[in-house]
Amino acid sequence: MMVTLSDDARRYIALFGDETEANAVDCLVYDDRIVVLVAAGEMGQAIGPDGQHVKRVERKIGRAVELVEDADTPEAFVASALAPAAVRHVTLSEQDDLVAYVEVAEDDRGVAIGREGRNIETARRLAKRHYDIDDIQLT
Repeated sequence: MMVTLSDDARRYIALFGDETEANAVDCLVYDDRIVVLVAAGEMGQAIGPDGQHVKRVERKIGRAVELVEDADTPEAFVASALAPAAVRHVTLSEQDDLVAYVEVAEDDRGVAIGREGRNIETARRLAKRHYDIDDIQLT
């Protein structure tokens, strides 16, 4: 699926790559943070020892940086987008819309949702952009 990036997102992806030597696949820009979709298998490189790489990017842009690791399947992608919540199972259902039903450990529902729903909304936005998933529902 083709993802269209804003000029700001392209600049942040370039900076992220320069500072971490990890590949960024996508970037969502919010007022208070950016969310970087990191290529599968490159999360360790993106974070760096003791989080040094991502902290350096945060200092340079003056915003929090959240990382999500890309995945090969829509189910794995949704689980990754909701991390660090403990996702037990993801089921895709297509009737009128494509919906991911996610079974999350009860203790991690709050983590999956996030403050004011921002974690699940970010996961929904990324899932729509990369796998055309219309909604994510926690079960």
